[in-house]
Amino acid sequence: MSIIKRAVTAAAAAVLAFAGTSCGKKAEEKQTYPDLTVTFLDAGKADAMILTTANSAVVIDCGKKGDGKDIVAYLEEKGVTTLDYLIITHYDQDHVGGASKVLKNFDVKNVLAPDYTEVSEEMDKYYSALNEKEIIPQKLTSDLSFTLDGAEYTVYAPQQTYYGEDNDNDFSLVTKVVYHDTSFLFTGDAMETRLGEIMDIGECTLLKVPYHGRKLDNLGQFLDAVKPKCAVVCTSDDEFSGKVKDALESRRITTYATCYNGRITAVSNGAQLTVSCEKGS
Repeated sequence: MSIIKRAVTAAAAAVLAFAGTSCGKKAEEKQTYPDLTVTFLDAGKADAMILTTANSAVVIDCGKKGDGKDIVAYLEEKGVTTLDYLIITHYDQDHVGGASKVLKNFDVKNVLAPDYTEVSEEMDKYYSALNEKEIIPQKLTSDLSFTLDGAEYTVYAPQQTYYGEDNDNDFSLVTKVVYHDTSFLFTGDAMETRLGEIMDIGECTLLKVPYHGRKLDNLGQFLDAVKPKCAVVCTSDDEFSGKVKDALESRRITTYATCYNGRITAVSNGAQLTVSCEKGS
């Protein structure tokens, strides 16, 4: 076995060892509320996240082409027929790829997206589905806040209109969800410039690590700023940077990755956040 293989295997074991833990204050110390469930689908190097309560449903990103069917199946299994919001962080194929399938299968009340243009087969299908359902997406140029079933959402718009040639990752919409004493931060594919823009976003209980766990020069500074208790990385094994693993481990942040743990589910009762996964629990 090569040294690289040993490092990867050790990292996998470390992540798996975290499965089934809790983040936040103990439930008995605080008032509790009906569950907010956040599901991170196992979509390889792609983002697909579903947030549900008894009376609300939000999807953040839809993975690659083909992942839409998994989102549809999950929501149908939960009895969901309406999405309050579909949030497309940016237009890379591994974030917007399954959006057309989701749009075609549900009554989607609101679609939020960044204000820039992209040309691809996935975008053609996305726009076609929007037109078919007569939905006009809200392209954010300023931050937007709303509350669903007690969960307070703030979607942070990019602060620039140009981030450089072939860099649309920094257009990523960033969503923070505060549910009583717990909070979630979803960072899309934010890179160094975008992380700098949200460095003062405040602490969170759970962080969706940006850019599929690839190396970012200011990630350590960002982790120190937002101080997550738990982190989830939506990634493949070869995309998950060793430097990012080290940054998370050195800060003792309980970490899960879809490449090791499969589908990951975080449930908040407003006081405590419990994470489970389909592999390694």
